[in-house]
Amino acid sequence: MNVNHDTPSRKKEKKSVIFWDSEDGQNGKDSLVYAIDDTPPWYLSILLGLQHYLTMTAGTISIPYLLSSGLCITNNTLVLSQLISSILFCSGIITLVQTTVGVRLPIVQGGTFSFLAPTIAILALHGPCDETTDWRDRMVEVQGAIMVSSCFQIGLGLFGGIGIVLRFIGPLTIAPAVTLIGLSLFQSASYYAGASWPLTAFGVFCVTLFSQVLSHVSIAGMKVFKLFPVVLAMACTWLLSFILTEAGVFSTDPNDDSYRARTDIYSNVLQNSEWFRVPYPLQWGTPKVTAAGVFGMLAGVLAGMLESIGDYFACARLSEAPLPTMAAMNRGIFVEGLGCFLAGLIGTGNGTTSYSQNIGAIGITKVGSRRVLVCSAIIMIIVGCFSKICALFATIPDPVIGANFFCMFGMIAAVGLSNLQFINLNSSRNLFILGFALFSGLSLPPWIEAHPDYVDTGNKEVDQVIEVLLSTGMFVGGLCGFIMDNLIPGHADDRGIEKWRYKREEGVSSCDDSNNKKKEADISTYDIPYITEHLNKIAIFKYIPICPAFMRENEEEKKGLVPVQLTGVRYSGDTETV
Repeated sequence: MNVNHDTPSRKKEKKSVIFWDSEDGQNGKDSLVYAIDDTPPWYLSILLGLQHYLTMTAGTISIPYLLSSGLCITNNTLVLSQLISSILFCSGIITLVQTTVGVRLPIVQGGTFSFLAPTIAILALHGPCDETTDWRDRMVEVQGAIMVSSCFQIGLGLFGGIGIVLRFIGPLTIAPAVTLIGLSLFQSASYYAGASWPLTAFGVFCVTLFSQVLSHVSIAGMKVFKLFPVVLAMACTWLLSFILTEAGVFSTDPNDDSYRARTDIYSNVLQNSEWFRVPYPLQWGTPKVTAAGVFGMLAGVLAGMLESIGDYFACARLSEAPLPTMAAMNRGIFVEGLGCFLAGLIGTGNGTTSYSQNIGAIGITKVGSRRVLVCSAIIMIIVGCFSKICALFATIPDPVIGANFFCMFGMIAAVGLSNLQFINLNSSRNLFILGFALFSGLSLPPWIEAHPDYVDTGNKEVDQVIEVLLSTGMFVGGLCGFIMDNLIPGHADDRGIEKWRYKREEGVSSCDDSNNKKKEADISTYDIPYITEHLNKIAIFKYIPICPAFMRENEEEKKGLVPVQLTGVRYSGDTETV
């Protein structure tokens, strides 16, 4: 563009934005059926919500089983079912709050594996289990550690600590961080799949068939396979597992891997669980607070919080929403902190965090509606109160879970890599940063886990915090990308900064709904319903980090820039003189 600097008139470059349409080819073959602000029919919302529930169930219910030996409840199936009910009930409440007034993305909150290492360490301090062991004494110490450490996360969100860090985050930070979320979970996927690789392969085949091959096939006017590929694949694989179990194909020896592919190994949980029970605060007793427990659990809080930041970007990318505002990110972390506090108060033995597999489900089902996640949250709450139903889903065989993990976690890794569209991949600087960040995130965590005593600062609690962080691939890769991208000199265009942000009037996302009507989403999608208009009228709320008005003026007016739309946007080289 030629600009005459002698003229007093201002000239401004305007980048044209082309949204994907819904026809074919490059222009939107894979566009969403329902975007973030769309409202599917109530019956579809319930079914799609059930699909999200089934997707998160495997990871959530596995946590009580993993803690059972440390809590000395391995053979106490009644308590085990109550813990499963409690964690699902709590997850439903936080998911409901998060999707409605928190970050307001269609994102599931559930139990987090980042809390397992410090929790197991706390339980190990009590020594081995014996006949005199009271599992409640162990649980209340875990509860106290979770409740106190979660206050750090609450404060960080409330006072805007996350928003400050986001000012220095670009595509070269997000790409390796989100990619490593998916890649770092390969061990969990291979563990579940290892119970029966043929059955897992069948499940992957079903997901691929329904979501990719038959996605455009309609039954009674509805694209059933595109909307419900996960539910249908799980049903088919579960049914085949039942048939093979009855046929005696899988071993009855608990030490054999194929034993975990059976459908009857958790039948005692179903028999011993109660029909109806509402989890309540302090149900196991008064929480006990110890310094070692709190500092150790703080590492889990930090790891879960940093993973959630990456999940927010990935979820916005897949649901065709703009990049979350600073206020939305602060509010999301704040609500997650409240979720961890509630989980500790109720006594789930764990905290809550964003679920990557459910974000992957959005990419597979092409449904990113917030309403669907609200329905899913309600289903979690209801199921959490009906222990029999909860116990039924605890009987899902491992290969069924493994098949879903292969597809979901792979989608998350691909979403992370898709952020590279904004940077110059011909730049040796960018390639060096990206390669180093990914390699570090894959190499350092397993080495730290293999050498648990390597970190020695002289303080056991500090050592544990550092070890947990360095054993989290997403944190290591994201931190390397963050530091190098901000310290190594580079042009803003090459770094993707210009495309990472664009003008307010163009800061919308669009997709076609079932009636082929264009829908648009801008940063107002992160506003709290009903009250944002009133809050914006009060000047003081502009300075509160979790309020929608916080930093809004900067995002909309300062240099005319707001967070970039991560999906459905292509920048042309056209410019226009204004």
